[in-house]
Amino acid sequence: MTNEKINNCCCGGKEKFHKIENDNTCTVCKTSGVKVKNITVRHLVDNTLTELVGDTDYYICMNEECDIVYYNPESGVKFYKQQVKVPIWFKKDANPKYACYCSKVTEEQVIDAVIKHGAKTVKDIIEITGAMKNSQCIKNNPLGKCCHKIIQEAIDKGLSMK
Repeated sequence: MTNEKINNCCCGGKEKFHKIENDNTCTVCKTSGVKVKNITVRHLVDNTLTELVGDTDYYICMNEECDIVYYNPESGVKFYKQQVKVPIWFKKDANPKYACYCSKVTEEQVIDAVIKHGAKTVKDIIEITGAMKNSQCIKNNPLGKCCHKIIQEAIDKGLSMK
């Protein structure tokens, strides 16, 4: 894996998080969300609910206290934490708390790599934990984006604990 890919994204593209306008806030907590592609939602909601997803994109509620994960303000369809196949790392009580969903590497493993093995960069984490090796972020990461930013946040957390 090249440094360019590591700095940008394990999926080969530049990581972009799109904040949405205030009229697309969570239907429950009124917190602004982030747009998520339909393919991500379809892949991560329970199999019995995939037909409810439809063909439109969704938003993910970024409020750690809110039980809503995905919502579509136009259709009114929403999916709760218990209706999604994976724990959402930034939601309260997420267990496990994944830093890389594709390779199933947890925040705890990243922090452990920093504290016990001296990791300081995303490249170090990839070598030590195997994170970012199975990149299918659009299907596996609840944001549908590369996990680079999440891993970096876990590295920073680990460095602050040293």
